[in-house]
This record gives sequence, structure tokens and C-alpha cells, in this order.
Amino acid sequence: MKRLFEKKLYDWKISSIRKPLIVRGARQVGKTYSIEAFGKDNFMNVIKIDFEQTPSFIKIFDGDLVVAKIIELIEVEKDTNIILGETLLFFDEIQLCPRALMSLRYFYENLPDLHLIVAGSLLEFELNKISFPVGRVEFQRMYPLSFEEFLIATDNYRLLKYRPILNDINKLPDTIHDKFLKLLREYFVVGGMPEAVKTYITKSMSAVSKIHSDLITSFLQDIIKYEKGLDLDSLRVIFEKIPSLVGQEIKYTTISTDLSIYKIKKILEILEKALLIHPVVSSSAKGLPLMSGVNSKVFKYCFFDIGLMQHICGISQMGILLQEDLLANYAGRLCEQYIGQELIACGGSQNNHLFYWRRNKKNSNAEVDYLIVKDGNIYPIEIKNGPSGKLKSLHLFLEEHCKIEKGFVLNSGNIGTLNNIFFLPIYSKLD
Repeated sequence: MKRLFEKKLYDWKISSIRKPLIVRGARQVGKTYSIEAFGKDNFMNVIKIDFEQTPSFIKIFDGDLVVAKIIELIEVEKDTNIILGETLLFFDEIQLCPRALMSLRYFYENLPDLHLIVAGSLLEFELNKISFPVGRVEFQRMYPLSFEEFLIATDNYRLLKYRPILNDINKLPDTIHDKFLKLLREYFVVGGMPEAVKTYITKSMSAVSKIHSDLITSFLQDIIKYEKGLDLDSLRVIFEKIPSLVGQEIKYTTISTDLSIYKIKKILEILEKALLIHPVVSSSAKGLPLMSGVNSKVFKYCFFDIGLMQHICGISQMGILLQEDLLANYAGRLCEQYIGQELIACGGSQNNHLFYWRRNKKNSNAEVDYLIVKDGNIYPIEIKNGPSGKLKSLHLFLEEHCKIEKGFVLNSGNIGTLNNIFFLPIYSKLD
């Protein structure tokens, strides 16, 4: 399953200022598969150490973290040679060996020409516990398959040349538009978790539901391993509540009336750390960076995968597949989830935060779904069907932010414009 993430790995490989690379991401988004595929295509030799499958390698990092000694022991254990420029050294499930994480600074200082990648599940839980080599490593985040990757995986890559971008003004042929919408409905159900996509391709749509259930169980059980004292029931309640609140401003009492606010906040922080939910924060959009105008008391959440959201919320698969207007599904929240997920996957977020606009005036409920930054300019994005007269919040935003020249409306229709508002299909490319 081809992942666009491999391009980022290649850019890292050829960089003149390369550092050991830490690949972060939620469990089972395809980190190991992509790193191994990248290594096979770009190196003579890949040496993989999986600290979960072969815990005996943890002992190599006992005592002094001398790089020459570590390399020698790995070569002996693996019965191979590590050749600079030709070998990719890959530490997987590195969260099980914190001293291997600590050793990355010494690899950077003493063996900078070595290509070294590490990955693991719930890495963020270990990074806070060790003396971490700040400035001596670099990071990349990996996410579930984007819609573009879903099109490639399902052998619909030919459509990609027709996919609109933000500034397109020419309508697509109806047959192409309808095909995009059909495939997007399928993506809404399947989502981007590699195992779910593979199951859909090789088996059936109905078989995907079991995969989603198993994934949810594994996520929660993994978190409990690393967060001692956290009870599974409370974690499950909040994890399964968030998908139903996508697009809504968060009130702790809405999440649960049985748990204390302190406990709710703690579990939300844990889910953020596990990269299973992403904050969507309110910004005034008065200037860049958007974070400078954030109101920290007002926020939403975006879930990390739309297929899992659909499953948790119990939305009918057939209801989605047969619905003509995608925004009619679950009050348009699936579309809001989809756009947030696409923005995160294509780099439209800033420090893993997404932004929206909420008018900061008494008795005003004006709100724009997302804010993006493109070529140094801020643009508002609304996800809504209907004529421009119903886009009161977007018109109000553009009136109050006169330096922002245009806004975008994403909907189930084709391409169109009206004054400074661009109407685009929901499946448009956002980067």
C-alpha cells in the first residue's frame, strides 16, 4: 500500500543536515510498513531491531551509551555489517527501550552519517520521562491514509489529475464529480486505517466494521499499559464520546456528568498525547501566526480517523453510501471531520493544531469552521450547502477581516464563484 509519507522519508535521506529521525503516529497507522518499504527501495541493507519481538536487544543499551560499542553488538547479533550510506538502521517499538531513545543524541554527535530511523507506539508517553536529546533529532508525524492515498490504494489514481485545488474556477464534468463523491462516501465509511482499507479492498465493506472494533479495543488497551492507574471504563467513555462532538465547542459536562472535570481533562490530554484526537482552537485571525490570536478557553476536537468516527457513532454504512448530499449525514459532522483530517494529513495544521473562527462578541454565535494559511495568507473555510445568503458567518468574517480577500465554501456541489466566495467540492485538494 503506497504511502505519500515515503516522500518525506526520502527527503530526510538526502538532506545535508540529517539527524536521527523519530516517526510519530497513532498505533497501526502504517509506520513500520512504510519505513521498511522505504528502506527496501532506497538502501542496500535494512537492519531492523524490534524491541517488542526481540527484547534481548534492550540489553545492548545497558551501561554506557557508546555508539561504537552499540554498533558492534548489533553487527554481531544480526551477523551483518552496518555501512554508512548503504545501511538503514531501524529501531521499532522503541518506547520499550528508553535508553535507546536517549542514545539518539550520541548517534547524532558521533555517527552523523548513519541513516537511523526510530518508531514506536505511544512514544509521547516515554518522551516525557527521559532526558531527551532536544535539537539532536528530528520528527515526522504519520497519519491514517488521506483521501488521495485511499484513491491510490483502491486503484483510482487516474482521478487525481482532476481533483480541484483551492483556486480552480472551472467546473468538472458531471461524471468525474459523481465518481469523486461515490469514492468519498466509501472513504467516509472505511476511513484511513491501513488494515481497514486493506480489508475493504480484499474482502468487503461489511468486513470493515470488525476491523474498526478490534482497533478501538487495541488503542484503549495500549494506553492503559502506559498510564498506570487509569481505569479502562472512564477512558472508553470519553474516547467514544469525542466522535459525536466533532464540530461542537467542548463543554466538559457534555462529555460526562459522572466523571470529575479534572479526570475528563486528564483523559483528554492522554488522548491528545496518543494522537487520537486533535485540538481545533478558536483564533481571532487578526494576523499570523494564528496561534497568537487563540482563545484558550474555547476549543473543539477533531478525531483522528473518519472511519472509526463513523463506527463509534453508529452511523449506518448504507445510509452514507446511498445519501446524495454528503452534508446531510450526521448533520455534516462527518464532512467537518473529513476536512480536519485532510488538513492534518496535508500539513495544513500548525504544531498539530487546527483553527476555526468564533466571533468574540456578546450574543453572537457567528463561527467559521476552519482557518487555513496558504502562501502567507489567512483564508476561512466553511463546510455548508446552500446559497450565499445563508453563509452569514462567512460574510461577517470577511467584512470584519477586510484584508482577507476571499473565502471558501466546501460542499457536495461542483465548482462555482460568487463575488469573493469560492464554492468547491468537498473532495478538493487543500494543500
